[in-house]
Amino acid sequence: MRIALIHALKHSIAPIEGAFARLWPDARLANLLDDSLSADLARDGALTPVMTERFLTLAHYARATGANGILFTCSAFGPCIAACARALAPVPVLKPNEAMIEEAIALAGPTARIGLLATFAPTLASMPAEFAAVAPRATLVPCLAAAALEALDRGDAPAHDEHAARAAAALRDVDVVALAQFSLARAAPMVEAATGRPVLTTPDSAVRKLQRLLLTQKAV
Repeated sequence: MRIALIHALKHSIAPIEGAFARLWPDARLANLLDDSLSADLARDGALTPVMTERFLTLAHYARATGANGILFTCSAFGPCIAACARALAPVPVLKPNEAMIEEAIALAGPTARIGLLATFAPTLASMPAEFAAVAPRATLVPCLAAAALEALDRGDAPAHDEHAARAAAALRDVDVVALAQFSLARAAPMVEAATGRPVLTTPDSAVRKLQRLLLTQKAV
């Protein structure tokens, strides 16, 4: 199976490759990176039709290379990715967070209080609708750790993890903590220690779902 991984942040590449190495080592990976996507979203402050067209171009290119499935790792672009999923159906095209959202509800229940830790502010604007679509009775508790992403951009991974854990300490009253960015996966142990709550990461959840979808599809 060939999986195309499409990124808007270079920090997402290592976490998802690590998750595949642990959970589905036989998958063949192809990485596509356009780090201007996140910069342009931060500049514009909203998703635009032009942004959606850029995502469709990336998705069609990935499919043309022979990808059996596509995983976007950029969590702030849900509507753009949904457009790609419609355009390429029945090829599995996953939003970065959809599998983690499903696992959070399965773990904590449809009325759970879910802590959502993000390092990229637009993510906290786009993701509540994704949670509401799956579990409208769940309560989402957002938490931003902007300093963590700034540290990662400087190449200071230990500081990233410390900032993430410090911010996550505000999420002790939730049932489960969901880490919104792929780059946050590395901080999961420290976040779990800071909150005392189960922590789910986008890379692991996404790999599990893609493997399930594609192997079932292959069997049919």
